[in-house]
Parts: sequence; C-alpha cells; structure tokens
Amino acid sequence: ESRPGAHSRLGLGLECSQLPWGQVCAGARSFQVDYAHDCFRKDGTPFRYISGSIHYARVPRPAWRDRLLKMYMSGLNAVQVYVPWNYHEPLPGVYDFSGDRDLGHFLDLTAELGLLVILRPGPYICAEWEMGGLPAWLLWKPDIVLRSSDPGKGLALPQRQPRCHGAAPSRPPTPQVENEYGSYSACDYDYLRHLLAAFRTRLGPDVLLFTTDGNSAAELRCGTLQGLYTTVDFGPGPNVTAAFAPQRLYEPKGPLVNSEYYTGWLDYWGEPHASSSPVQVARGLQDMLQLGANVNMYMFQGGTNFGYWSGADYKGCYKPVTTSYDYDAPLSEAGDPTEKLFAIRTVIGKFQPLPEGPMPPATPKYAYGHVPLRKQGEVLELLDVLCPGGPIRSQFPLTFEAVKQAHGFVLYRTRLPRDVWDPAPLSAPPNSVCDRAYVLLNGEYQGRLERDGQMTLNLTGQAGARLDLLVENMGRINFGVNASDFKGLLQNLSLDSALLSDWLIYPLDVDSAVTRGWPLPTTQAEGSRAGLGPALYTGAFQTPGVAWDTFVKFPGWSKGQLWINGFNVGRYWPVRGPQQTLFVPGSLLSASAPNNITLLELEGAPPRPFVLFLDRPLFNQTVSARAGTELRPP
Repeated sequence: ESRPGAHSRLGLGLECSQLPWGQVCAGARSFQVDYAHDCFRKDGTPFRYISGSIHYARVPRPAWRDRLLKMYMSGLNAVQVYVPWNYHEPLPGVYDFSGDRDLGHFLDLTAELGLLVILRPGPYICAEWEMGGLPAWLLWKPDIVLRSSDPGKGLALPQRQPRCHGAAPSRPPTPQVENEYGSYSACDYDYLRHLLAAFRTRLGPDVLLFTTDGNSAAELRCGTLQGLYTTVDFGPGPNVTAAFAPQRLYEPKGPLVNSEYYTGWLDYWGEPHASSSPVQVARGLQDMLQLGANVNMYMFQGGTNFGYWSGADYKGCYKPVTTSYDYDAPLSEAGDPTEKLFAIRTVIGKFQPLPEGPMPPATPKYAYGHVPLRKQGEVLELLDVLCPGGPIRSQFPLTFEAVKQAHGFVLYRTRLPRDVWDPAPLSAPPNSVCDRAYVLLNGEYQGRLERDGQMTLNLTGQAGARLDLLVENMGRINFGVNASDFKGLLQNLSLDSALLSDWLIYPLDVDSAVTRGWPLPTTQAEGSRAGLGPALYTGAFQTPGVAWDTFVKFPGWSKGQLWINGFNVGRYWPVRGPQQTLFVPGSLLSASAPNNITLLELEGAPPRPFVLFLDRPLFNQTVSARAGTELRPP
C-alpha cells in the first residue's frame, strides 16, 4: 500500500541491523557489465556464470547441503534463488526466518561451496508458488490492484533485503527486480520505476540490477526499464542465436543472458506428466555456451510444494499445480542425479574445468509398505477442535480473505429455507466457487461444486435441513491473468433460484489441530465403512531402524491432504493425477519412534483404508478432469 502507516510497503522496510541474514551491500568488490566485450566482469575479471535454480522453500533444510554439493559437482559456479515474500511474512509485520525458512543458513552453505547467488527477491516471483510469492493478506484490501502503482492500492517491496556481492562471499552479484512483468496485463512503468528506486535506495547505485522476460517483443516491451539490464528466458530450440535476438533489441551490447533455460516443465493436476529430452537440453546448453552466453537452468532441482504452497496458472481456465515440483529437472524431486544431469555435466566440462571427485550418490530410499488407517471422525463432528474460536455469522458468504484465512479450508453452513420435495438446483454463479466445495446435507455427502467445472447440484430436503459446504483453496493464481484470486464462496448461492442467507462460517485450522495432536474421538474399528465426504483418518508405522526417503501411494483414495508427524506433506489427488505418490523426506521420519499419519480425505475413502509406502515415485497416470477417461503420456 502507498499510504503512510505501519504496513506501508514503499521500500524494503527493515534496517540492515534488524535483518536476520546480514548487512546491506558494501565493500570494494564489483560485478559489472562490460559492454565493450559483451560480458560480465567480476572484480575486474571477465566472468560467465553457469547457474541452476533451486528453491530452498521446496527442499527440507537437512537436504540443502546435499543438493548444493551436487550442483557444484555438476560444474555450476552459481545458483539462482527465489525469495517468496509470503513464506517469510505470513501476517503483516510477522516474520519467520527459522528452520526451513532460514535463508541466511542457505546462503552460508552456498558460500562454503563457492557458489555465487543470483537472488530473485520479487516482490512477485511467479515460481508456480501460491500467489506468485505475494502474501494473501494483501487481499484483505478487496480493491487492491496487485503489481501496479495505483495510488493507495499498489504494491511495493516486502520488508527484507538481499545480501550482495561485495559484502560477503555468499552475496548475489546481481539481484533481479520483479519477474516476467512483461507477461502481466498492467504494463505499469511507474510501478517498475518505483521498484527500481526502492532497490537503489537500499542496495546503492553500483549494484547491477536486471529483469527477466520471455523472448518476445510483446513481453519485453512491458517488462524492461532503463536502468535495469534486460535478460530473457527460453527453453531448448534449434536456433539459440534467433532466441537471443529479442534481448539484443534492448541490449545491443553486453552479455547474453538466458535467466531461465527450461530443463523440463511443471505438472498440472489432470494433465500428463511433463518431460523433456536430456539430449535436447544438453544440446541447447552447448549452443548457448558456444555463443558465450550466461545461462541459468530452470530448474536444476525442482523439489516439492509442501503444505499449501503450490500455485496455479490461469490459461483460459484455472490450472492448479501438483504437489510435486519435480520438473523433470537434472536433480529429481528427491535430489537424485539423473541422466539429464550427467549430460549437462559433460557439456559444461567442454567449457570449464569440472570439480574433482565423484558425484554424490542418490539418497537411500525405503519401501515401508502397507499402513492401515482408521477413521477418526467426520469433519463436521470435529468443528470444535478444527475451529476452536467458533463460527462467524454473516447474512451472505464471506471470502477466505474477509475472514483472514490464507490457506486450507473454510466451512460454510446454512439451513434450507423451505421443503424441497423435488430435486432443486443448488447453484453458484460462474467462477464464484474457489476452488472446490464439498456439499453435505444433514451430514450426508451430496457431491461437489468446482471452479471451471460443475456449478449446480440437485438437492432434496425438508425446511431447516443443515446445508454445509466445505470449500478448499487449491492455490492462488501465480501466472496468467493475475487478477486478485480471492478464495471461498465469492458470491451468493441459490436454491431453485432463491438466494440462501444466514450463514455460519468456520475458518478451519487443521494444521494446528494435527500439530498439537488434538483430543481424538473414539476411533472406528479398522475395516468399518469409511463412507463418503470429508473425514480424518489416522495411523502409524515404525521403520526398521532407518529414516530414509520414501514415497506414499493412496490406493482407492480420492483427494485430500497428508500430514506425517505433524508436517503438512501436501495435497494428494490420485483420481485426477498425474501424480500418484507424495515424496516424504527421510528427515520427517523417526528411526526409533512411531511415525504418525493423518489424512484429511475430502470425497471418499476406500472400504479398508490404508496407504502404501514405496521406494520410487509414480508420476504418470492422469484422469481427465471432465471426461473421466484415463490418459497416459507416451
């Protein structure tokens, strides 16, 4: 917001002494553009970076050193890192740089390995991350215009700040400002000028700042600004000289830079698993290096969208991203070297010396096998535990943002206003259910309403019957139209064309309940009818004295959320696919104590509920969202 006050975001905010991870840029060392020789100069010496993207937020902290070492041993001399604002400031003025969010520790590890850091602090990052890294609390102001300079509604920089080359060995030589702004409809140069001024105020006049956009004239037109070095992004193709040509329109001299050379691609729920040829990726890299270009490979390791952090694209319809962010990258989701990695390493070895020594091996995996689960209770039976503050009363539905619920689930409850003897349509206006609503009448599951899908459900019941809709947020849009992606019931629902009113709204905090091990009701006997509709299931297993990585499969389950030992592993959706297993890092497990499993199943569990732990992932089975036909990629 641009108005004065405690939450003003007109600058980077915190002073250096308040930051948990270091000082502002200082010192004599330099990183500059040499326009005469079309290269970078680091400390006065010609320099070319060969970099890879890794997202610390998608990799457990205990695995950071392993992944970075594998990147170093692949021949990289730099890593590119996003900083998700919403990961570090969950509420206005509340900051978290601890544990898996300890960015300072991550940067220290890069310094130990001699890897330069190219930091991408946003404030918008895309990254297929919830709301592109912007915090959901920005939407507490309903008329906010994100990524714009609209007075009183715009957005500036979060209260955090990068270290830069010159102040410590780990500091980034060149931070990126915003991200692919040319793909956004606003095309607001005042916004970019504001960001540039804010970066300059905090980082000084000498730090090299850059932008990244797709390599088309249309994208570069709105994404570039004088004072910011223009770079482009593109994947493998037959003619890299032509691919760099748009950059040369804006930077006739200076180094060629591909800031996102795509080694693979993301997966959407309901579409085939994406993959790319190691031979083509390696060939494209070689072609760029032969031109003298600087390259960052996106991704080098993708990792996992744990919890609720996966985002969504909007490309004619809402396209939520899977929990796995494997990306078919050189390092797999579990951090294992792939054929693609060794092909890339061979290419890099043609242009610069490779580190001596072997590539660290794949981490050990274990198939812990079949684990039976027991139904603990329906969500409707557990509202006192899942929403201890009680409901909010409102004549009409309120959004997640209006009740200050960032992620997860909100339950909406009302009563049928009259007897409905013949099936009558429960209807929602187009795009007003964000993103899925699980409908129950007097506790009996009726079906679902879904964004870009079914928006009408026929009901019968007596006057006063209890109508519940459990609404799930599947991730806010991170790329595409990028209009503010409010969640929940955005407009009034009607029954047979009559508006429903007098709602009780329950913001559910399932994570806190799971973490504290809520007072469990009497469990149903194993093998009892699991039933339809939202319910919680629990179980436990012990390992044979090891805590190795594993992958959990959901035979017969529909859709839901998984916690292990209180950690939110992420969303599962095997009936939609393509992802059939969730990656469970060994660091989440105990080698000696029981490991507790909690499942929130949203639609329907199998008759005898269990999960199956495997030693390998299953990515590639897809069921069409609408047709219900199974698709398999070639």
